[in-house]
This record gives sequence, C-alpha cells and structure tokens, in this order.
Amino acid sequence: MLSIISASRRTDIPAFYADWFINRILAGYCLVSNPYNANQISRVSLRPDDVDAIVFWTRNPRPLFPFLRELDSLDYNYFFHFTILDNPRSLDPKSPPLGSAVTAFRELSRRLGPDRVIWRYDPVILSNMTDTQFHIDAFHKIAGKLEGYTTKVVVSLLTLYRHVAQRLRKLEKSGLQLLKGDVLEEQSRILLRSIADIAETKEMQASSCSMESALGRFGLRPGKCIDDEYLQDTFGVQVSSQKDPGQRSECRCVKSQDIGAYDTCVFGCTYCYAVRSFALAQRSHTSHDPTSPSLLASHQMVSSSKTRELSLFSSREGVNK
Repeated sequence: MLSIISASRRTDIPAFYADWFINRILAGYCLVSNPYNANQISRVSLRPDDVDAIVFWTRNPRPLFPFLRELDSLDYNYFFHFTILDNPRSLDPKSPPLGSAVTAFRELSRRLGPDRVIWRYDPVILSNMTDTQFHIDAFHKIAGKLEGYTTKVVVSLLTLYRHVAQRLRKLEKSGLQLLKGDVLEEQSRILLRSIADIAETKEMQASSCSMESALGRFGLRPGKCIDDEYLQDTFGVQVSSQKDPGQRSECRCVKSQDIGAYDTCVFGCTYCYAVRSFALAQRSHTSHDPTSPSLLASHQMVSSSKTRELSLFSSREGVNK
C-alpha cells in the first residue's frame, strides 16, 4: 500500500536534517519510534514505488535544495508547507529573517511552481504586542512579497498546549499579554476576515488549519494541509479522502506517515507544540547522526531484521508548524 510521507509535523527536517533525509531516501527506508512508546519502532519504506507523495514542513528549505534534483530523478512527488511570519524576536528568536525567508520561498517556487509551495501564516498569536493590526499589516506585507509565487495560504490560531502556555507566561514579565475570552473571539473574527480579503486580492486561496468552524465564524474555508483533492489535481495521485485518525478532531488531513521526532527542532519558537524542552532539542540535534536509520541516535541499536517485523503505527500529532 502506498503512503504519504510527512517530513515532518514533529520537526523541521529540511532546515536541520536534510543530510539524514537524503541518506534515508537513498537507503529506501527509515526507522521511526512511536513518540508515546519508545519501544515501538517502525520501519517505514521510502522507496519511490511505495510513496504517493512527500510533504515537507519547514521555515528554511535551503539545506534541502542540493537534493531536489535527486528527488526529481527518482520521480518522487513532493511539495512544501513553508511557514513565514514576521513576529517579534521574543516569539521567534531563531527563525530566518523575513527577507531571507521570502528569497528562499521565491527560489523554491521558481523551481517547483507556485502550486507546490504553500505559504503558512500560522500560528497566529494575538496579544498586546501582536494585535489584530500588527497581523493585518504583517500578512499584507508578506502576501505582497509572495504574490505570484504561491496559490495557497494556510492560517491557524495559536493552540495553548500546557507547555506552550507556560513559556508564554514567562514572557509576561517583558510585557506580553495574550488576548483572551470575548476580546480574543472578536479580534480573531476581524483578523481572519481581513486575511481572507487580502489573500483574495493576491490571488491566493486562504484556508484554515484545524479550525473547522472558521468558515462560518471567520470567513475562511476549512482546509486540509494534506489534501486528497490537491494531490489528485497536482500530481494525479488518488488517495483515500478519509480523515487521518491520528490527528486531532478538527484536523481534516488525510492519512500520512510522519518520519520526524519531537524535541529535535532548534528554532526555539516560544509557541512550538513539538518541543517541550529547548535544552533537550539542542542535545538531540547535537547528538544526531545523519547516517543513522532513525532521526534520533537512540534507535541505532535496533537491528534491521527485527524492525522488518514491526508494523506501522499512527500517532496523535499537533498542527501548528
């Protein structure tokens, strides 16, 4: 059975693990552990004949650029979800500067075509420092720079996971105050309707991520970041339209196999759901072996003969990348 490979909701593989990824492509498989049961390890085939498509999630695809020709020569279908925001550095301390991110986006779009590079403006954090007007201005500025280089933009509001809320509370000492309650609801409505209007003027289709109610409340169509109709239209690939049971309830994505690992991204975004400990993420990145079958070095002791007997698993993911 063919599969969609997600690379990755759990970490930024293009930015930090591009060498590992291409090594696994050439090997034809990788090992992935269940994030909720480290003893459950799966052998995931990456052979071209076993992969319908690869979806990359990234803030910096540049380290992967030298390997795109290899992917093309092997006839993989692939596309990018590319996050570009313009948040204060207190929220995004290590993300690429806006100018370099836009340049990389344009370069990637020229190479692949605007349909295969999807802009993500998410997650939206509404606060006294990043209020509705801040985001309207930022979205308008970035949309103007990306006009003609993408046909789609995905938007979501911040999900306050417990560890995310704890980190954001620490920023209260420097003056950050999240909007809450009815104020948040009203400002979200104004902002997302404005985003939908701006996107339309830039000939981009705006959709929401894991916000099923966004169509009626905010004027955005509920989207699928991994979309069966998109795969059919873009690559001629037919996959089941059934929702991925491993994703949370409001996610509408079709089923995919994620090959990343939590606590391995070192961008340090304050609101990141996929990193509970920045120190652990840095240690994981430092100890990473690009020749290992798995992204995390601890899997190297698993023999290939044993892993062939292990079945694939699906795990419950977050959504904001």
